[in-house]
Amino acid sequence: MPVTTQDVRQFLIARDPEFRSLAEEHSRCEFQLEQIVKSPYLSAEDLVEEAMLKKLKLRLKDRMEFILSRHQEFAR
Repeated sequence: MPVTTQDVRQFLIARDPEFRSLAEEHSRCEFQLEQIVKSPYLSAEDLVEEAMLKKLKLRLKDRMEFILSRHQEFAR
């Protein structure tokens, strides 16, 4: 049985399609944010996109944390 939070995350990525999908989308958002930040010039559209990606990334993380905590509750 998974012991650390990282172990539980890996377990959920392997076995929970919703969690895996959320993690993949979170990674895509992170990659897009990195691309925006690397740009030497940020347009107004880039700034709006950056804000939207940060909000989406936070919502995805919140949902992942909810699933993680729910799984840990059932594991006890």
